[in-house]
Amino acid sequence: MTPSLKAGFWTTALIRAAEHAGAFAAVVRKGDPDAGACLVKVRTLDGQATLYRPIRNMEGERVWLPKGPELERDIDHYINTRIDDDPDLWVLEIEDRQGRHFLTEPIESA
Repeated sequence: MTPSLKAGFWTTALIRAAEHAGAFAAVVRKGDPDAGACLVKVRTLDGQATLYRPIRNMEGERVWLPKGPELERDIDHYINTRIDDDPDLWVLEIEDRQGRHFLTEPIESA
């Protein structure tokens, strides 16, 4: 199993990668700085968004499951439901017309 970076450090790195590529990124909800899970919402500025949720694969490595693209309000509803269940949850939002997520781990198909 690959060790995970602390959530606070990881989110800062993802924001810098997005901004370096010309996208806007921000933490919209801070969770536990050490161990909180993180959701990544990518807005394409056309009313649509895709949400990336982390899971562990059979080898114990973190991979991301996409949800969407869907209406942004539906993605926001899902996020709010998850926050109710997990108060340590982080939420990052990226605004990028191209829909780039800037995640470095593998993206699994839904």
